[in-house]
Amino acid sequence: MRRAGLLTLALLGTSAAFGQGAPSDQQTLQAILTEVRSLRQDLRVSQARAENLQVLLVRLQLQQGVVARSGESLDNARARLIEIRTRKTEVAAEVKRLEDALGAEQNLQQQKVLQDRVSRTKSELEVTAEEEQQRTTAEIQAAQLLRSEQDKLAAIETQMDDLMRTLGAPSEQLRR
Repeated sequence: MRRAGLLTLALLGTSAAFGQGAPSDQQTLQAILTEVRSLRQDLRVSQARAENLQVLLVRLQLQQGVVARSGESLDNARARLIEIRTRKTEVAAEVKRLEDALGAEQNLQQQKVLQDRVSRTKSELEVTAEEEQQRTTAEIQAAQLLRSEQDKLAAIETQMDDLMRTLGAPSEQLRR
């Protein structure tokens, strides 16, 4: 706005300067030319900032999607981990119940059946424990990925904040 006012004053000065000699006209034209070049440069800087802001907005939207998907992945990993831990608890309780029944059983044939069931259930408990470990690892990795993606999102937001602060800054401040 200040420059537009100066340009107007310069143009008014030009019309008033017609009555004066050629050196004054030349100085006025030079001042106008300098001002037009300065305005053109300010326009280029503003346009570049606006383009950068558009790129950052797209990156922000994409990263928000990545963070959302990472959060869902973490939620799913946690849910699967809870499921397997619940299953592990159930299987461990079944092993205990079968072992108690085996200790109380007097019939040898029935003891053999119970012993086979205890062995199968203990094997299932081992498999469940291994799966719990795998799911724990998956949950940790999903949490790390989410944190990493959130950090990237925060970096983009910081860049946008910085750019937004400079959008209103005159180009003279940027040149310092």
